[in-house]
Amino acid sequence: MVVKQVLHSLNWQIAYDLIVMANKCKVNHMDGILQVSNYCANELCGIVAEEWERGSSLDGWNKRWEVALCKAYERADNAFKDEALAPKSVGSTALVLIVSPCQIIAANCGDSRAVLCRGAQAIPLTVDQKPDRADESERITSSGGRILNWGCLRVEGILSMSRAIGDHDLKPWVISVPEVTFTTRTKEDECLILASDGLWDVLSNDDVVKLARKELRQRQRLAGANKSSFPPAWHVSQHVLKQALDAYSLDNISVIVVDLKNPKLKPQEKA
Repeated sequence: MVVKQVLHSLNWQIAYDLIVMANKCKVNHMDGILQVSNYCANELCGIVAEEWERGSSLDGWNKRWEVALCKAYERADNAFKDEALAPKSVGSTALVLIVSPCQIIAANCGDSRAVLCRGAQAIPLTVDQKPDRADESERITSSGGRILNWGCLRVEGILSMSRAIGDHDLKPWVISVPEVTFTTRTKEDECLILASDGLWDVLSNDDVVKLARKELRQRQRLAGANKSSFPPAWHVSQHVLKQALDAYSLDNISVIVVDLKNPKLKPQEKA
């Protein structure tokens, strides 16, 4: 799996937090998995920026972002139609968060998840895209696909998620179209948690927010005296990761925590 957190500046000061993880596939296809996830981690954010610039004629900033994100995911998916680049049976989840002074924009393809800690409340920014979702099941079966129970519900008995970058052997049922959400920021927002399904398999949204909030506040208080070269948010990510391991998660786990109280990411004051 690949995790990447990067910052970009456009005309509007934007912080991009990108997390990308490979789907579970056959062991002998691991090189192909890494090709897809590495490509997403290294290229997707730049592609989003390119598509944002191309959408200058669109009305409304939210429409412009939604179109830019959907086109970026489509370009990433199309890059792996050629089997010479990666086997058709491999793919990657892709979760992108865009944090502006007043908005949090989430684009999700797969079963990674983003949750906002707003005070003591857990606000889900994404919904897992799995074949057990009624709307996803209807989309898949209406186009001729099958959902089979092989340990859990899977598309054609193979993939336990209904959207991904790659996995071209399961087209047109597994699509790369992201679901995009827009959330207005408030002063109560404390942090963002982005993580792969290995975390959410054993901890609920509320569990993770409670753990993250407590640890982040402790780390922020100690930040002045602490000589650690890592910021408080990094320590929070490691703390949450350890809790999932202690809960015997059997899947890969990747976690990014974004400290929204960081001066660079504080919400914009209303006039």
